[in-house]
Amino acid sequence: MQIYRLVFSPIEVNTYILADDDNKCAIIDCGCYTNKEFEQFTAFIEKKNLEPVLLLNTHCHLDHIFGNKWIMEKYDLRSLCHKEDEGNRINSVKQALFFGLKMDTPPEPAGFLEDGQIIPFGKAKIKALHVPGHSPGSLAFYIEEEGIIFTGDALFAGTIGRTDLPGGDFNTLIESIRTKLFTLPVETVVYPGHYGSTTIGDEKSTNPHFS
Repeated sequence: MQIYRLVFSPIEVNTYILADDDNKCAIIDCGCYTNKEFEQFTAFIEKKNLEPVLLLNTHCHLDHIFGNKWIMEKYDLRSLCHKEDEGNRINSVKQALFFGLKMDTPPEPAGFLEDGQIIPFGKAKIKALHVPGHSPGSLAFYIEEEGIIFTGDALFAGTIGRTDLPGGDFNTLIESIRTKLFTLPVETVVYPGHYGSTTIGDEKSTNPHFS
């Protein structure tokens, strides 16, 4: 599996593209915001000869779903997320105005993911882990055979996600990280929603919220 990271929007969100051996790809958090970014994404997909077949959202804060409407229409996709973040999807237009941005309400998801649910993708099995705290419906996507996890805004390199937004809760987030993420193998590579990658081991030993 190949993993590509593209950074989009004024909020600089990581959009991940997971490509399997058949050149089909899964998208995690399409953050494209401007027409130029839509063109950049399309050009990248075409250059790599990829076919998007799956759209996953770690959560539905506006920066992580900026591109949902566009990518769903462009590639005939439907998104998957956790039901507890539906409020964030519905209120994303108001959230955008708060940041001085504009967006259309993203389409309804095709379905909702439960904690522990497996999403088949090529030869891989993507496991959804419910990690509330940054938002009520935050998910992490774990691929055990690849030793990788996509944590959205729950866990970053050297810090954790903010909890001062509606539905956020600091103690809940700490508990989610301790019980759902820090129980994974220490060598697991963490791909967060913003900034660069890290590992579970590094965060367990050096993250100031836990060390």
